[in-house]
Amino acid sequence: MSVVFDGSPLKAMQSSHSHTAPAALSAQELSQEIKSFISGVDAVQGRKLGVREHARCAVRLLRSVPACRGAVLEHLRGVYDEHVSTFLHNLETEGNASSGSASNLEDIIQEVHGVLSEFIRLNPRAWAPLVSTWAVDLLGQLSSKHAGRRVAPHSSSLNELLQLWMSCAATRSLMEAYSQCLAAMLAWCPDACVDALLDTSVKHSPHFDWVVAHIGSAFPGTIISRVLACGLKDFCSHGAKDQGPLVEKGNRVPKIGSVVGILGHLAAHHSDSIRKELLRMFQESLAPSTPLSPSSSSTSWEASPQLRRAAVPFLLQLAAMSPNLFGAVSSELVELLRPAVLLQLQALLQGLPREELDNMLGLAVHLISQSPTGGARVLRFLADTATPASVIISGPTPSPHEGVREGCDRLLQMLLLHLHKLVFNRSEGSEVSPFCSTSSQPQRVIPFLEELRSHVAPLCAETLRLERKRHLWLHQLLCLLSVYGGPSVATETLCQLLTQARNPEELALAWQLHATLSSCMAGLVPAAVTHCVAQIHTHTLGRRQLRQLLLNLAAVLQSQDEEKKAAAAGAQSSMAAQIGSAVSVHLHDFGPLLLHGDPAVSHAAVRLLSCSPLPRTASPAHLLLLSRAAVTHFFLALRRRGEAEKAGQDAGQSSEAVSCSVLLLTRFAAYSALTLKAILQQLVEGALHKGNAELFGGQIADMSGAPVASPSVSPDLGASLLDINCRFGTTVNFSGSVWSVFHAGVIGKGLKARTAANLLDPSEVIQNIQTLLAVIVQCCSSSSLNGSQSPSDPEEPPPINAEAAKVVAVTLVENVCPDVANGELSWPPEEHARTTVERDIHIRRCFEAHPVLFHLLQVVAAGRPALCYCSAVLRGLLATLLSHWEGSREASSTDSPWHLQASCLLVSCMGEGQLLPPVLANVHEAFAHLTPFEVRLLLLAVWEYVRGNGPLPQKFVFSSDKGMFCRDFSRDGDVSRYVAPIHSVLHKNIDRLGHLCWRFQL
Repeated sequence: MSVVFDGSPLKAMQSSHSHTAPAALSAQELSQEIKSFISGVDAVQGRKLGVREHARCAVRLLRSVPACRGAVLEHLRGVYDEHVSTFLHNLETEGNASSGSASNLEDIIQEVHGVLSEFIRLNPRAWAPLVSTWAVDLLGQLSSKHAGRRVAPHSSSLNELLQLWMSCAATRSLMEAYSQCLAAMLAWCPDACVDALLDTSVKHSPHFDWVVAHIGSAFPGTIISRVLACGLKDFCSHGAKDQGPLVEKGNRVPKIGSVVGILGHLAAHHSDSIRKELLRMFQESLAPSTPLSPSSSSTSWEASPQLRRAAVPFLLQLAAMSPNLFGAVSSELVELLRPAVLLQLQALLQGLPREELDNMLGLAVHLISQSPTGGARVLRFLADTATPASVIISGPTPSPHEGVREGCDRLLQMLLLHLHKLVFNRSEGSEVSPFCSTSSQPQRVIPFLEELRSHVAPLCAETLRLERKRHLWLHQLLCLLSVYGGPSVATETLCQLLTQARNPEELALAWQLHATLSSCMAGLVPAAVTHCVAQIHTHTLGRRQLRQLLLNLAAVLQSQDEEKKAAAAGAQSSMAAQIGSAVSVHLHDFGPLLLHGDPAVSHAAVRLLSCSPLPRTASPAHLLLLSRAAVTHFFLALRRRGEAEKAGQDAGQSSEAVSCSVLLLTRFAAYSALTLKAILQQLVEGALHKGNAELFGGQIADMSGAPVASPSVSPDLGASLLDINCRFGTTVNFSGSVWSVFHAGVIGKGLKARTAANLLDPSEVIQNIQTLLAVIVQCCSSSSLNGSQSPSDPEEPPPINAEAAKVVAVTLVENVCPDVANGELSWPPEEHARTTVERDIHIRRCFEAHPVLFHLLQVVAAGRPALCYCSAVLRGLLATLLSHWEGSREASSTDSPWHLQASCLLVSCMGEGQLLPPVLANVHEAFAHLTPFEVRLLLLAVWEYVRGNGPLPQKFVFSSDKGMFCRDFSRDGDVSRYVAPIHSVLHKNIDRLGHLCWRFQL
């Protein structure tokens, strides 16, 4: 053995360390030291060496005889272990780690560390590989051996473990030595050092993780790149021997688990470096290979075709074993997959065997389904790439390669199939349906679908674009997402489809979704409608979305009739029927939308309500609110129709809104007596309201019935007591006296200004009046009050209900003359009109300002005996007409056109309402041929007859044959005495009225 130490190499090495080592030993002394180290006995004194003395002997040999480094380092393992054991024992017993033999060995450890550090610094190529392997292996042994000690924290508590071991001199010395070796080897041979780290991590994980965490934090860039390179090489070498599935292969590769662990520890503080390195490896594996220069610091795997082909499977395997790593790169990876990169990837994967390629696709599907983030972006990328190019629209960007498109198509199909299996097998084999709330089996979370739960609205929007295969994939995904997310997601999805669909083809996707989910989710449609109502109340929807939702609901309801014809008997309740029932429950929530500021929204609301079924029971408050909203919308629709016609726009939508409003009012009126009365009252009041009067040719009138000036002509004088006292109803009524007030003006301001009324086009006024009368007539005819029956002839229109006509009559009287008592049915003598001059003038002015009043009287007259309740209005109007004709000095009645028309209409209405016998009811036919005085004579005969035969409802008897009330005039006595003035006028004007004589025969 002495031959080894006599040569010049020893002297040269000793001379190189002469500045740190003690004086060189002679050959005899070296021999004694070697014998003492090998035997453990002092060669001079013959006694057994202690641990400390034996360690010092080893250190002297390490300094003097570097060739003994293997044996010395092996011996020093025990010294380090002894120090660690004593250190932990002191912590467990006394809590003082610096007492006992630990302090005696600490100077030995420091001395060993100094020697090794100097050797590594002076000759790193010879010492760094040896010391790094020894240090990291010893760290792994010490960590595993003492992991079960009482003071040792759990392996998952890396920070606590790191604090414990770094406070120990032995493990701290080993860590510093390994770090020095790694820093020295980075320039020329980093793989050997990282290989040792990986091998040790495989053996002693997880107790060794604290070492990996510390080294990785000190050298993040190097450790990450070298760990990936070493893991790739090991993966490729194992893959050459094992061609099994990739997932199983990952379990057989020893280093890949350590790679995942190391990167997982570093991800907390170096996630950006890990992400960049993973993406770099992916890009380098696809880029054309280039020869590496001898001085290149890059790893050697880029120059190996075999390693380049294995890089993508290796990265997939890493991602499968660590969701954190996949989540870190998935978002940026999608951005990298441009058409050029996809073509490179396809070229790289074409050379793989079919079985391995299928395994890779399966692993990719598994990764996507388990991806906690970036799922929406991955889905969009797959759908964009897999969608076939349109044959109509060709953009500037060329479509993906057909092979790439087919690959993404296959991957997307596999993903949907995999998600389908995961969704319907979430209960771990339980036979209970996943939608049953009684299932006690835990349901697994699917991260991909879990993230998509917040992207329901964009997914629905993409689905409704109806792009070739794309909408089929997305619709299937929406179904799976609805099943996975439960009723809440299913409800949101159905609501989004109902809100965003813009045509029947898009709306059909909502039907398909309901058809798929209806078998496993009960109450989906009512829940969706309730959710839509909640969005309306919270103003979540914009105007366009709200309008589209209402139109779609109306379209579904309108298709219900077609469904009933096509559906078989006993079939399950259709989506249309369920939506109809749900909308009827929330009818009061949709009612306020009739008054929405946007005409398009209000039009959509009236379309929906006009075709939706009415609820079986409803709150009176809700019914009244709905009735008022429907009537208000009716007048708004009339105004909008006129404005559209004036502007020259297409009035189709406005006319449709009016038709729907008429239908809605008719259906509401037929619902109950309460709604009938409310609608009729509000229609009459609305027609006479100053805001709607111009629609029916009326003028804005004050309380006295006189037209008022427009704001521009009559400026605001401000509030004053005088103005208030001049209003009708606030002054004392001195009837019949000279103090009667006629409201001709204001004291100090002169007479009221008479302004020309801003009337609408006559044709528009006539159209509005016809629409109003049609609504009132339909409401009165559709009522079933008082047992009204349909006429025997189905071609005849149904008669107007008497009770409904009475509502119109009472409302008309209340609005024309509010101070008239309901009991004023009998007619006083003509002289009584002198005491009601002011009221009669007010009534006449109301009829002048509102021509629609005569039409309303005709409707009331048709519903006998309702006209009796208008007795006070008829009496006042007839009194003013008599006064006019008496004082008129015109040659013919035609010189007073309005009074002539009013007289004719009044007598005609009274005749229709059977307040007059036929012989008196026909007198209006002669008015146009008579003088004012003769007209007064005939009207006076009418007055006298009504006064003698009061207009009382008790005189009418219901006729079952005609389905209406009729009056028997034979019971009222002789009518001839009232006809005598008529015959006298006829005889006087026989030349002009001869053709009418037969109309006045008794």
